[in-house]
Amino acid sequence: MNAVTLLNQKKTVYPDSDGMPMADNTLQFRWIVTIQGGLDAVFANDPNVFIAGDLLWYPVKEEPEIRQAPDVMAAFGRPKGYRGSYRQWEEDGVAPQCVWEVLSPGNRPGQMIRKFQFYETYGVEEYYIYDPDDGELLGWIREGEKLKEIPQMQGWTSPRLKVRMEVIDGDLVLTGPDGRPFASYVELAEQRNRAEKEKHEAELKLEKLRDQVRSLGGKPEL
Repeated sequence: MNAVTLLNQKKTVYPDSDGMPMADNTLQFRWIVTIQGGLDAVFANDPNVFIAGDLLWYPVKEEPEIRQAPDVMAAFGRPKGYRGSYRQWEEDGVAPQCVWEVLSPGNRPGQMIRKFQFYETYGVEEYYIYDPDDGELLGWIREGEKLKEIPQMQGWTSPRLKVRMEVIDGDLVLTGPDGRPFASYVELAEQRNRAEKEKHEAELKLEKLRDQVRSLGGKPEL
C-alpha cells in the first residue's frame, strides 16, 4: 500500500474545539450564558429544538476548515442531546436557523464580516448581534439567498424563536412567549429565594391564624 492510498484512507478530523476562548470577558460570557439558558428554557419541552452555545458548526462534509462557532445557536427539527460539534450532514442537512453573536472589544470588523458571510452562505434564517458595551442590537432575516437587515429591532419578535427583543438603558431585554424576561443565573437564584421567602412568610401567617382560631375554641380548617 503506497503513501497516497494511506493518505486517502485517513479519516477526516472535525475538532470539537477551535482553540479560542468562549468569551473575552465576563460581560460577554454572562450574556452568552443568559441567551443560551433562556432559549433552553423556552424550548425545554420541545424535544426537537437543539440549543447550543459556542459549539463548532461544520456545514460541509470533508471540509473541516469550513466552520464557525456561534455564541448561541438554535436548530429547529433537531433532537436535544450531547454533541461535540454540529456536523450538518449528520443532522439531516439542517442548518441552525437562528444564530446569536455577543460582541466584545476584541471583535474586529473583518472577523464579523466573515461570520456574516458564513451565516448567509450556509442557510441561517435569523442572525442577531448584541454589543453589551454600546447597548446596540442588530438583526438580519433571510430573504431568499440573502440576509436582510431588520430596520427596527426595538420591540422585534423573532419569527422562529417567538422571543421579543428590546434594549432598555443599554441592557438587552429578551422576553419569552410566556411573557417572562430572560434572566441570568444570579437573577434566577434571587427570584427563587424571594419566592421561598414569600412562601415561608405565608405559611407563618397561616399558622398564626390557626392559633388564633384555636385560642377562641374553634377548630381551624385552614
